[in-house]
Amino acid sequence: MTSPLEQKKIRITKPSVVTANRTWDGVVIYRTPRQGWSTELSDAAIVRTSDEARALLTESIADDVGAIGAYIAPVEVRDGGAIKPGNLREHIRSEGVTIELPVPA
Repeated sequence: MTSPLEQKKIRITKPSVVTANRTWDGVVIYRTPRQGWSTELSDAAIVRTSDEARALLTESIADDVGAIGAYIAPVEVRDGGAIKPGNLREHIRSEGVTIELPVPA
């Protein structure tokens, strides 16, 4: 996968969001319309054009204290406005870790 920092041409064909991982615990987070981050996909800012995506990604990458590895991810906006992950990778990320993590004693 190409690093978001190396993406020169951003092309989106369906609604998208910017996602990253929170720096202190690695939790999946989404950029909000108020220039913050949320763990809820339903709070994410949705972009529909390449220019909007580029602007949101640039803003998100600049916030390297709270988030790391920001990139553009596709979403589906269902009837009624529900937002769902747009591909398998994002579905897996939205469900949390796929292995049992060790619990410190």
